[in-house]
Amino acid sequence: MEPNYLSFDFSHFQKMTAEEITEVEHRVNRMIRKNSSIEEHRSLPMSKAVEMGAMALFGEKYGDAVRVIKFGDTIELCGGTHVQATGQIGIFRLFRESSIAAGIRRIEAFTGEVAERYIDENMDRMKQIAATFEKSKDLVSAVKGMADENSKLSSQVDKFQKNMLGVIAKNLEESVERIGDASLVASKIDVANAGQLKDLAFQCRSRYPRACLVLGAEVDGKAHLAIMLAEGIIKNYELNASHMIREVSKEIQGGGGGQPFFATAGGKNPAGIESAIQKARQLIVDAAEEFHG
Repeated sequence: MEPNYLSFDFSHFQKMTAEEITEVEHRVNRMIRKNSSIEEHRSLPMSKAVEMGAMALFGEKYGDAVRVIKFGDTIELCGGTHVQATGQIGIFRLFRESSIAAGIRRIEAFTGEVAERYIDENMDRMKQIAATFEKSKDLVSAVKGMADENSKLSSQVDKFQKNMLGVIAKNLEESVERIGDASLVASKIDVANAGQLKDLAFQCRSRYPRACLVLGAEVDGKAHLAIMLAEGIIKNYELNASHMIREVSKEIQGGGGGQPFFATAGGKNPAGIESAIQKARQLIVDAAEEFHG
């Protein structure tokens, strides 16, 4: 265990509330400020230690002779080191509380200089946030207001992007090819993320009967591909989107997978998107020609 760091496991079925954490910190710091001196008893018979009310911690096994440590009203069995007085601990700050097993939770805390640095770092963050809202008298309300405004803007952006996908889907109608009895769309498009590429594929699927979709996009310098096949096309043309995506994703130096009707891939070579699209398109064309003779 590093100096100035404490970890305790204890029985507690629920996550501690912020109020409980604060109360623990206050109680511990009150005990520290009492500056109780150590009272140590070495090689004390176990029976005598129990008689004194010593507490055994963490299920440790003890011999017949034990070491007993007392600070104020607290008495425990312990083989480790201790400060000479609680005031040497300085300050206690609980920084993490978590579950480690059913019915067992762990609290972790800093003390002394490390706790001081922890407080300083958090105060510095608060000062930086306050500087951002220097004209606001109520910092909490200002931060909450910004968060609410950001949420509203995010909703508006999501709505705008969904509308844009609808526009892109409609525009793709101009590039639909009739390949046998399939409606084929093979195109590179502009989207904000890979999730939108998937959404667009499903939008197009609902628009075109017997759809075969091969879509590609560059997002943040990475290549993304999506292949969507109608059920009839999978059966008649003996195609599998998952198999196809694994084959064509070599062009973008990536890999992917999925289901027979829909599969996606990502890669590090955006320059290969067009060739991957054309390779997938050719697989569909060849399958259509073979089926229709």
